[in-house]
Amino acid sequence: MFDRLAEIESKYNDLADQVNDPEMIANQSEWRKLMKEYSDMTPVVEAYREHKKMKAAVAEGLELLNEKLDEDFRELVKEEFTQNKERLEELRREITVLLLPKDPNDEKNVIVEIRGGAGGDEAALFAGDLFRMYARYAEDRRWKVELMNASENDLGGFKEVSFMITGKGAYSRMKYESGVHRVQRIPTTESGGRIHTSTVTVAVMPEAEEVDVHIDMNDVRVDVFRASGNGGQCVNTTDSAVRMTHLPTGIVVSCQNEKSQLKNKDQALKVLYARVYERERQAHDAAISADRRSQVGTGDRSERIRTYNFPQGRVTDHRIGLTLYKIDSILNGDLDEIMDALITTDRMEKMQAGGIEE
Repeated sequence: MFDRLAEIESKYNDLADQVNDPEMIANQSEWRKLMKEYSDMTPVVEAYREHKKMKAAVAEGLELLNEKLDEDFRELVKEEFTQNKERLEELRREITVLLLPKDPNDEKNVIVEIRGGAGGDEAALFAGDLFRMYARYAEDRRWKVELMNASENDLGGFKEVSFMITGKGAYSRMKYESGVHRVQRIPTTESGGRIHTSTVTVAVMPEAEEVDVHIDMNDVRVDVFRASGNGGQCVNTTDSAVRMTHLPTGIVVSCQNEKSQLKNKDQALKVLYARVYERERQAHDAAISADRRSQVGTGDRSERIRTYNFPQGRVTDHRIGLTLYKIDSILNGDLDEIMDALITTDRMEKMQAGGIEE
């Protein structure tokens, strides 16, 4: 492991020279790529450098303890030696975790798409509940939520809704939400008091930039049309809505939430980039599907990941067998306990797959 760390530090030093080179700075596209690589390596290198210093301090303390010292000084040296040894072990564990394969998208913003599945109006109502749950969660973490497109039903739910969450590390936590969410409850429209089961599909995609995926705009057909549904006087009386079709993949994106056609076009392009990038990412993941299947949060939209049972007041995440009896607080955005458990399980599985002991 430490041979590898020495190589990483050497590469890090080379990158430091490159990102400060005026010629490289002038090439902004390449410079951004190098800066990202440099930033990703910084925590590892800093931990490694502290490990080297602490290892030297432990060796020095051991050497001192082998000498003849007065009792008071010996106690001071022994106390510092013990603290340094504990910190050295902590650093070893930290470095082990830092060396685990990192998802390059973890620090990105996310685009979330929620669609009602089986269950008709009840599924649309629950899609609205999930949208509010994620919006409150984002608010608690001081992330920004921007509604991009919404198709409402007559009861105030969403047939589908897409939105962007902007904030550091948004994808690292939200990525585990992709999949089928199942709800079991008595619908307000049910006169007989029977429990219905409905489903909602959630897709979480990292925001993609031009450096992540290339889209030739000659391959994109752009159509404008009049928005429908709620949205205000101007929205419904002008051709402000935008539909983009990526001809090579057949991906279609519509945005009609803004009054301005230009803003809707910008929103649609963001979603298009994210969807094309997600398709390419899934194709890549399929090549290493054996590894993907062994880990939490595959991102498979057809995978049933969670059940929200209202009569019992419970939420169960099926991937890790976690059941919590606090459905109201969870739907109010209290998601950290679930997400922390998913992240911990994912990390442990990756460590086991790499033959690493914690």
